[in-house]
Amino acid sequence: MPAHPTPRFAGVDMLRGLAMVWMTLFHFSYDLQHFGYLHTNFYADPFWTVQRASIVSLFVFCAGLGQAIAVQQGQSWGRFWKRWRLIASSALLVSVGSWFMFADSFIYFGILHGMALMLIVARLLAGAGRLLWPLGALALAMPLLAAPAHSLWPALDFLNGRAFNWLGLISHKPITEDYAPLFPWLGVMCWGLAAGQWLMARPALEHAGIWVQAWAPLRGLAWLGRWSLSYYLLHQPLLIGALSLLALLR
Repeated sequence: MPAHPTPRFAGVDMLRGLAMVWMTLFHFSYDLQHFGYLHTNFYADPFWTVQRASIVSLFVFCAGLGQAIAVQQGQSWGRFWKRWRLIASSALLVSVGSWFMFADSFIYFGILHGMALMLIVARLLAGAGRLLWPLGALALAMPLLAAPAHSLWPALDFLNGRAFNWLGLISHKPITEDYAPLFPWLGVMCWGLAAGQWLMARPALEHAGIWVQAWAPLRGLAWLGRWSLSYYLLHQPLLIGALSLLALLR
């Protein structure tokens, strides 16, 4: 992203910032449940599972939009790998931190792990043009096709193991606090990439997004969206630390 993004780019940051706020509310609710202040089932209640899927979709779609902008601006592979290493190392930190809190269900392939893999695939597919739309649809359908395939061929059960379940071609979800496999989420990123390329080909839309920078709350969301990785890494330790302190003071 440029230092002073155009309204179009600020719009992408705003969407990412919206995802950050939504994610914070979701994680705060989860933490309340963990500390016993809230009693609900985050793994089965549609109220929470649909929200989780929507938040991840928004994040991944924005990542696809970002890749479209980066490619259009001629981002080098060297700069791509520099950013990628930040995401991959952050994913490792999440795994280590979650292992200390949830040893039996630590995060070994969550959203940052999935993002690191999907960004490489998206970068390689950036030249596919309109084919990104059907490719995205195929990626979204893959997990739906995996379920009947497991019923027909029990030998596919190896795909449920940790060595392969990062693909998402599973018959049952693994026990982990966060899980964002390659399929179906690669499909969302492909659609984000395709949508971004479509938008970048229409400069007139830049002027249609002036309102993003004109209204203060949206400017705040855009600012937050530009610091998404740092915020992502810090928000849960701060929330959990605050609730832990509250528990000690009770």
